[in-house]
Amino acid sequence: MMAHRSPVGLVFIGDGSFAADTTNATLRYLPPGVGSVDGTTLGRMLETLRSVLQFREIQLDPVERRLARTANVDDLRAMAKRRLPGGVFDYIDGAAEDERTLVRNSAGFADIEFVPRVLRDVSAIDTTATVLGRATPLPLILSPTGFGRIADPQGELAVARAAGRAGLPYTLSTMSTRSIEEVAAAGSSVAENARHWFQVYVWKDRGLVRELLDRARAAGYESIMITVDTAVLGRRERDVRRGFTLPPKIGLDTIVDGAIHPSWTWAFVRADPIRFANVVGSGTDDGSSAIDLASHVNAQFDQALSWADIDWFRSIWDGPIVIKGIQCVDDARLAAESGVQAIALSNHGGRQLDSAPSPIELVAPVRDAIGDVVELYCDGGVRRGSDIVKAVALGADAAMIGRAYFYALGAAGERGVDWVLDFLDAGVRQTMALIGAKTIKDIGPDLVRLRHRAP
Repeated sequence: MMAHRSPVGLVFIGDGSFAADTTNATLRYLPPGVGSVDGTTLGRMLETLRSVLQFREIQLDPVERRLARTANVDDLRAMAKRRLPGGVFDYIDGAAEDERTLVRNSAGFADIEFVPRVLRDVSAIDTTATVLGRATPLPLILSPTGFGRIADPQGELAVARAAGRAGLPYTLSTMSTRSIEEVAAAGSSVAENARHWFQVYVWKDRGLVRELLDRARAAGYESIMITVDTAVLGRRERDVRRGFTLPPKIGLDTIVDGAIHPSWTWAFVRADPIRFANVVGSGTDDGSSAIDLASHVNAQFDQALSWADIDWFRSIWDGPIVIKGIQCVDDARLAAESGVQAIALSNHGGRQLDSAPSPIELVAPVRDAIGDVVELYCDGGVRRGSDIVKAVALGADAAMIGRAYFYALGAAGERGVDWVLDFLDAGVRQTMALIGAKTIKDIGPDLVRLRHRAP
């Protein structure tokens, strides 16, 4: 940088600077390689700067700060990864073996492209759908996810309240850390008509299963969802490497991990001990001592479960029944013939059998095979509102989400779950407007096609 004296004071040549005009008593800006400017020009420049230099309001709430910078579910995942201990995050995020199915669940949506229609008058978009005979503001169901309190102390209560506010069905897991009754009360506290479903893992102790269903009925649960893809637990190698247990054991590695994630650790130690709330006092493992999940499942779950058992469920539950875990057309036919009300195409988020088919790839062939006899849900890989629209276009009555709201819970608690449900709702509306569909009934197979890949 070079400097020299001039009638207007010290002038910097090259990088530009301000100079004092001692004659006219004005301050002049000198751009790189340019001479001085007069006061009128400087005034215009300052006015321009004032018009663009608008500082954001300072947000003191750390959760609101995080959510203000969040653009999508991947951002929530990254946020949860930063906030949660490694073992907790890997339990939520991980899948079986090489995790190919986990990747393909989402990639399957990327292989579908839209066929947009224009000039269709989309000034009023209606996302109302029908799920189990009742209107819902969005074709979306919250899947069951166990152990909610490892992500946030409120756990399933936070999810139930968020789902209640959104008017969406929330399916409580058998392996939840809040009880059937607590969750029913939480959802009903924010919405009189909150929709609660109960997911059933079929234990060898059928008396305990019957007791849980009796409790669900008494608490006003609308439907049960029988999970049928867990004869044994899949090999989840992230959990194996970490020696992960439920609740997490405290060791040197977890102490270090906890120190790195102080906000989670502080909330964890201040909260009540984590238990499998639905089976406390039942005589089965309730989490009072740390358990290895694979050993627990293989010891407690009934490997003899068969289609004949669906008749047993129908004899003790007089409400709607959803079968979750169907992964082929032939089983979908059998499910439709079994007298249930809905089928959830699901590979357990890739957490059971690696190299299982992605649910979105099954929607169209299953719908063709079963017709409209039962409702059809697509569970797995949904990350955007456009994914929900694709599932509906191929023949699903609704899509289901699990990890999307679990990431949100770990990232920002209840407000995170609110955020992700709003995000998906907005995405459905935007997608419908852009493809020319005014209502859910307008979304059909003519609006999608498989993406052509280069050879």
